[in-house]
Amino acid sequence: MGAPDGQRDGAGGSTPQRPFSRTVAAIPPSGIRKFFDLAQSMQGVISLGVGEPDFPTPWSAREAAIHALEHGATTYTSNSGLLPLREAITDDLADRYGVRYRAEDECLVTSGVSEGLDLTLRALLNPGDEVIVPEPCYVAYQPCVAFAGGIPVPVALDPGDAYRLDPAIIGAAVTENTKAILFGSPSNPTGSAQSAGDLEALAALAREHDLWLLSDEIYDRLTYHGIHTPVAASAPERTVTLGGFSKSYAMTGWRVGYVCAPEPLAQLMHRIHQYTMLCAPHMSQIAALEAMRTAQDDVEEMVADYDRRRRLFSKGLDELGLTCPVPGGAFYVFPSIASTGMTSEEFAEGLLTQEKVAVVPGNVFGPSGEGHVRCSYATALSQLEQALERIARFIA
Repeated sequence: MGAPDGQRDGAGGSTPQRPFSRTVAAIPPSGIRKFFDLAQSMQGVISLGVGEPDFPTPWSAREAAIHALEHGATTYTSNSGLLPLREAITDDLADRYGVRYRAEDECLVTSGVSEGLDLTLRALLNPGDEVIVPEPCYVAYQPCVAFAGGIPVPVALDPGDAYRLDPAIIGAAVTENTKAILFGSPSNPTGSAQSAGDLEALAALAREHDLWLLSDEIYDRLTYHGIHTPVAASAPERTVTLGGFSKSYAMTGWRVGYVCAPEPLAQLMHRIHQYTMLCAPHMSQIAALEAMRTAQDDVEEMVADYDRRRRLFSKGLDELGLTCPVPGGAFYVFPSIASTGMTSEEFAEGLLTQEKVAVVPGNVFGPSGEGHVRCSYATALSQLEQALERIARFIA
């Protein structure tokens, strides 16, 4: 006779019946991955789903990694990461933005920006601390707050106002339990890039209420209307800057990111990192350093190509009646599908099954994303043109 449901026969008896983590069990699986997995199982799909560059990693970075591998760079590095890489990161932030962190004790190399975000929240939050999360936002923000014991407080931004971080809207959500504000600029999923004026006002709000600013700047080099503005330029003493190499340098699989923060907080992140991840991959760090040194022309070429795609695709969606503001950064558009009368899920599932175009329903980025879908234009122009033809057939 078999074991009852939820149990398993074996030498040690049944599976333990005590409940798993309620916090983790309450978090739904990633909505992005759901549609990516569906698309992977079908033939002939044009994927506008996962936010991943379609360019190869610049050759100079790949060559540096090959050389490093051949010469034995297969060991651990310092927990903080290779010092030359940390110096290159902090020098770059100082040169481009005038933002200064110390490489020795205020910069930590992580296994992607995702680890940096996790470390930040775990080092910062106590149970019950609130984190304001303007949305639509990247799918990991609110779950990571919850995993760290905090309470995510979503705040809906206005699509009619280009999803700007309006300090009045953010300020209205502050309570005595608020610890931080977490946001990305340029944004995933909307592509919005925040203005220097709004970031200065946000910094003033943070000072007034003694809050931390957690700024995800993974897309900082992918901007189309002038140079990126970091919030750390306005409030370095209370800003955690999260960055990395995945998007700008087409290095998603290398898993190298960084987090820069004032020393007391940075050292607590370092402590968690020591016991969990230990260090980012050695050869990946060498590749990242070489990319910073020699691949700026490659980045500029990629940005110019993304810009052409951005203008073509947003215009094409507008002409189909899917209202689509031209994004200021990243490689996403977030068109409204209200004219179709469908929900985000209905639109995304129908488009995938009927026309084999994969997009992500907007509601996975928070309730305020309902009525939109996210499309990544990090794919060839010819594919984008074909996707527009298929979308036109679908909504017709």
